[in-house]
Amino acid sequence: MNRTRLRSTAALVLLPALALTACGSGVTPGAAPAGAQASPAPTDDPVATVRTVNSVAALLPADVRASGTLRIGSSVGFPPGAYYPNGPGKAPAGQDIDIADAVAKVLGVGLDRQDASFETILPALGSGKYDVGTGNFGVTTQRLKTVDFVTYIDDGQGFAVKKGSTAVKKKVTDLTQLCGLTIGTGAGTTFESTLAAQKDICAEAGRKPYDVKVYSENGATLTALQQGRIDVIMSTINGLRYQAAQPAAQTTFLGEYHRLDVGFAFKKGSPLTKAFRAAVDELIKNGTYARILKKWGTSASAIDASRINPPEHR
Repeated sequence: MNRTRLRSTAALVLLPALALTACGSGVTPGAAPAGAQASPAPTDDPVATVRTVNSVAALLPADVRASGTLRIGSSVGFPPGAYYPNGPGKAPAGQDIDIADAVAKVLGVGLDRQDASFETILPALGSGKYDVGTGNFGVTTQRLKTVDFVTYIDDGQGFAVKKGSTAVKKKVTDLTQLCGLTIGTGAGTTFESTLAAQKDICAEAGRKPYDVKVYSENGATLTALQQGRIDVIMSTINGLRYQAAQPAAQTTFLGEYHRLDVGFAFKKGSPLTKAFRAAVDELIKNGTYARILKKWGTSASAIDASRINPPEHR
């Protein structure tokens, strides 16, 4: 999947989620960009009826069952993944928040949620600071070398332009369609990695290269688009689709470019992965998963079953 240093504004700005490095997000506190406004959270609460499933909880290590708590590093950035509908310092909301809370209830544990910038979470898993990380982390070949994943949604990379723009007139299927344009994306994301890896594609086609500008805040990226300093945004599919549905954002979603599985992240060899996979599968089986995705408008990204460390989509 995934979704940047977003610590989060309640802005209706949804950019990369997931350092995507897949879908990675990150937001630093600050004012909302021009044209953005707070996005109230849906009132439906599909997590409320979730109960502990003893056979799944039994898959947790004994020390975790005894403590009854898991430390989760959470990157809160933008809807629909995770954001602050009532402003920083208030309770976060979003698809990732609901899924994590529902998984914890199936496992019979509480979550000690600690806000963290996207790029700090994966290294902190290795040091033991967190038991699990969320932030629209996309599953990539590179990340699988050092991190274990338990998937819960299928998101990925997409593009958007300012409403009315003719810079890109159709769905982006080849990066040569962006030659000569300025692309804005999140720092440390898979979006940035993808653009860097194919930086010579325009020259090889005899065309002017595209320029890439990276931002550490979602709001800054959207503002740059609104002010004409960039032509295109590259970010998460679900984030950009959600953003385009908000009239204040004044953007047009250009469609999917590359799909990525998104998952909970763990240090390599973590004993928690089997329990988390079983918990996600339980939520899929009992219908809670579908209700969460419907609540946040992400049903098109549903998975049929959770997987541990699937290969990156090609």
